[in-house]
Amino acid sequence: MKAKINNFEVNLSKPIDISIPLTNTDENPIAWYIDKPVIEPVVFGDWIGKVSEGKSSTNFNNIFFNPHGHGTHTECLGHITREFYSINQSLKQFFFLAELISVVPEIQGEDLVITKNQIENGLSGKTPEAIIIRTLPNFKIKKSLKYSNTNPPFLEEDAARFIRESGIKHLLIDLPSVDKEKDDGKLLAHKAFWNVKDVNNLNTDARLDCTITEMIFVSDKVKDGNYLLNLQIASFENDASPSKPVLYAILNDEKIIS
Repeated sequence: MKAKINNFEVNLSKPIDISIPLTNTDENPIAWYIDKPVIEPVVFGDWIGKVSEGKSSTNFNNIFFNPHGHGTHTECLGHITREFYSINQSLKQFFFLAELISVVPEIQGEDLVITKNQIENGLSGKTPEAIIIRTLPNFKIKKSLKYSNTNPPFLEEDAARFIRESGIKHLLIDLPSVDKEKDDGKLLAHKAFWNVKDVNNLNTDARLDCTITEMIFVSDKVKDGNYLLNLQIASFENDASPSKPVLYAILNDEKIIS
């Protein structure tokens, strides 16, 4: 099925899912020092909400997870502010023109850093509504990595500020955070992107309708360039929600290797 959006034609029958599924296995990625998700049937006395146990006509599971630490998630500025803001209230549109870029983080001391120059070079003057950052090397193990205490790559403050000043409203990245794992709570990239100067007293020009999506995975088969992004979230009244970002190639712009 084809559709035309903003004069771009896309084939909606060929989605490119860049989310990581949430499971209760050791294959689930984990960040921020927590255990893997729990997915288990409800139990009432002798009754177990699992058809294979022979005591229920339905599968009826509880799920315990943390959106920030257990997989692909989208967050709003409520993630870092004293006042409550919900991703479900902040994100009201779901289709965006996006640019996918690949970068090799630079070595700076003991850190691997994504710099402003890398972002600027990757965009080449383009100002999309969303940017998708794929870090290289792009090993499939990213889909099951245990990130805690590994000091993953991160986005420098100037890079996040450049993205904001470029007018980009949605930032997607294949890392557990845009900020350094242990930064004494500075959260410089988060604050620069959302233009938050004081988490206790929000400035009027803070970007309430902008989002950060972390822990995505973009296959090597998907080439750098422009796409239509469908940013799907669950309707949680929370600072963040598990999410399912999906890309669609723009027709007559071949980027998928068969």
